[in-house]
Amino acid sequence: MCGIVGYIGKRNSQEILLEGLKKLEYRGYDSAGVAVFTADGLQIKKAKGRIANLESKLEETPLQGSVGIGHTRWATHGKPSDVNSHPHTDNSLKFSVVHNGIIENYITLKEELTAKGHNFVSETDTEVISHLIADLYEGDILKAVQKAVTHMTGAFALGVLTEYEPDRLVAVRQASPLIIGIGEGENFIGSDIPAILEYTRNVFILNDGEMALLTRDGVELMTLEGNFISREMFHVDWDIITAEKAGYDHFMLKEIYDQPKAYRDTMGSRISTDGSAVTLNELVLSAEAIRNISRIHIVACGTAYHAGMVGKYVIEKLARIPVETDVASEYRYRSPIITKDTLVIVVSQSGETADTLAALREAKHQGAHVLAITNVVGSSVAREADDVITTWAGLEIAVASTKGYTSQLIAFYLLGLHLAQTLGTQSAVEIKEAITALRELPAQVEEILGQAEAIKVVAEEMAKHDNLFFIGRGLDYAVALEGSLKLKEISYIHSEAYPAGELKHGTLALIEDDIPVIALATQHELQEKTVSNIKEVKARGANVLGIAVEGERELQKSVDSTFLIPKTLDVLSPALAVIPLQLLSYYASLARGNDVDKPRNLAKSVTVE
Repeated sequence: MCGIVGYIGKRNSQEILLEGLKKLEYRGYDSAGVAVFTADGLQIKKAKGRIANLESKLEETPLQGSVGIGHTRWATHGKPSDVNSHPHTDNSLKFSVVHNGIIENYITLKEELTAKGHNFVSETDTEVISHLIADLYEGDILKAVQKAVTHMTGAFALGVLTEYEPDRLVAVRQASPLIIGIGEGENFIGSDIPAILEYTRNVFILNDGEMALLTRDGVELMTLEGNFISREMFHVDWDIITAEKAGYDHFMLKEIYDQPKAYRDTMGSRISTDGSAVTLNELVLSAEAIRNISRIHIVACGTAYHAGMVGKYVIEKLARIPVETDVASEYRYRSPIITKDTLVIVVSQSGETADTLAALREAKHQGAHVLAITNVVGSSVAREADDVITTWAGLEIAVASTKGYTSQLIAFYLLGLHLAQTLGTQSAVEIKEAITALRELPAQVEEILGQAEAIKVVAEEMAKHDNLFFIGRGLDYAVALEGSLKLKEISYIHSEAYPAGELKHGTLALIEDDIPVIALATQHELQEKTVSNIKEVKARGANVLGIAVEGERELQKSVDSTFLIPKTLDVLSPALAVIPLQLLSYYASLARGNDVDKPRNLAKSVTVE
């Protein structure tokens, strides 16, 4: 979750570090700091709160120097505070470390180092690393770091400096993302590409168990044991404008409006010219292997898990293969039944979600073929999976995922149709009908976005409430879960989603006068049942907003207000029904005066368990 940036070159590092940290704000943080080699030696400045607090300190006493490391922290060990902020140092103040991840055996290491005379000032696991490296240092920082990591267990991405060798910067990756940027007479490290994109488009992406030695003139890649590695450089072809708000008030709003393009780009060349077939040519999964699949597991976290719930319905309906969905953090611990005929699909927008990565590795260990759906080329999930469907949503900055989620839905539709084609579970006419409807989705999303003002009015009224409920059946329930998550994560309104048919099993006890209920009713076969459930909450005083398909009249008689989405196939409706719920969340958060892009306590990429 934390953000790391580092620089070694000829320019003033303070400015580069601060700009890099700002580009990583989307990861979530509660404090920030930098360490820079100055004429007076290694100097550190850090501050609790926003990067602006750190900037204020640096304006008072700037750090002049051309080598440095920076960090945005999201608290795991120790409360947010100046002293717990990174970078951390040792007692001599000669070594400095920034760290993303968790050192699981830090208590043992701390006790051993304390016995040797080391004094600790913070509550963090990271401070142990700086003391450990200092304890092992014998004149070569690279060797000291290599020795130190043999004593550490857990997940860590590190940036390390020592005043004794001010012309060297060491970077380490073990189960936490880190990239190396290559410039001319300067080099960079970062947790993510946006941190360095302003300065270079050429990067090395470190794998787990790898490290790098950076100087002004070059970079050496090696294993943690010191064996040198040769690797092809990755050229980033993103337009830097994608990391900007493009005139929108918030990244989240921009990304909501990016969705028609994300839909089109994710479909891309994956549909035949005549619109009769899906062509997932990137998959190595053969037709024979598909015919041998006995079951599918979809594993993901948070919003991606909700996409997986839609994916389960889509695949079972189109391809008639049994599908289970699992929360990644639970998957390993329930001893899942995996055979060589199991296809495991892992879903992660960032491709770095720790629990999803762990599930991927467990599935591969047990012999499953793993297919990843991710938005980041070169991410850990993409590199470790057997197959990858990349969602071309573009860079997503806001913590609350919008286009990341919906592009995952498009990927599941494409996959479901691909499996159906291969297995013959849908006719050619049905396949073409679904593809035609799929291609209409981007324009239909634009139509919904054109009604944003109507949703804003409803959202501002709902923002006055502290409790709210979503109900739906079938695919509508999966969308209700995502709508509820979006609302609570950025508006802080307590929100719950329930299968509408479960109301009598306890939920009705919570319905009282004027409580808002959002009822999704886009599934034709379930329409009558859903209307009956709506009448149940209306009878108990609820104020109901219905989300339905154009032309639906019966539901409109049963609710207080309605938002209608364009007609599409029932199976595709989640890709439309979620759009008004995203806007609802955005405008409710805005009405409450919240920081829409950076909700409290949350981070964009959950890279620790």
